[in-house]
Amino acid sequence: MKIDIITLFPEVFKNLNSFSIIKKAIEDRKVKINTHNLRDYASNSRKVDDYPYGGFPGMVIKIEPIYNCVATLKEKTEYDEIIYLTPDGSLLDQKMSNNMSNLDNIIIICGHYKGIDHRVRENIVTKEISIGNYVVSGGELPAAVFCDSVIRLLPGVLGDESSALSDTFQDNLISAPIYTRPEVFNGLNVPKVLLSGNKKEIQKWNDEKSLERTKLLRPNLFDNE
Repeated sequence: MKIDIITLFPEVFKNLNSFSIIKKAIEDRKVKINTHNLRDYASNSRKVDDYPYGGFPGMVIKIEPIYNCVATLKEKTEYDEIIYLTPDGSLLDQKMSNNMSNLDNIIIICGHYKGIDHRVRENIVTKEISIGNYVVSGGELPAAVFCDSVIRLLPGVLGDESSALSDTFQDNLISAPIYTRPEVFNGLNVPKVLLSGNKKEIQKWNDEKSLERTKLLRPNLFDNE
């Protein structure tokens, strides 16, 4: 997979690329992440923003540098999706991350200030994604969240690929509780069934607890079935 990120702050992604699962995926050539400084594609002294028409407050990223950057990238690569991270986009969930992990080439556009000229959204962007019903200062952190949620699903990235299949939300349920050593800590015990070695009973317990926790903590997930 190749991910090209268009941003005003490419330095944000240096840290993203240097730790944990994403670092391993890059080293193993499962994914390539490129950042492109939007200012490099502005024709007027690297100026990328201007006042919005209509007299509204704030600044808006102009269409020109985004168009120039996307056009340049498309000269060498055919992209499956051109994504814009925005609070009013489709909410990122596990199903979407699963689907995105099957793509080969993605562009991510990171907004800033009051957002981007709407003509970009109407004519260049192919998919708009939100990581939640709240606003952050720019698209860089949402882009990092998106990348992490997708890259970890690529074949061969996780040491145990079955681990991703048991993640919360994979089957529209919250995962069951998990435990590790020691068996007893300050009088707190690991459930006996997990120590029994009885795979059938362990799976039954796991399924029951998963359903129980979903009903208690996230009953709205049943609405998505």
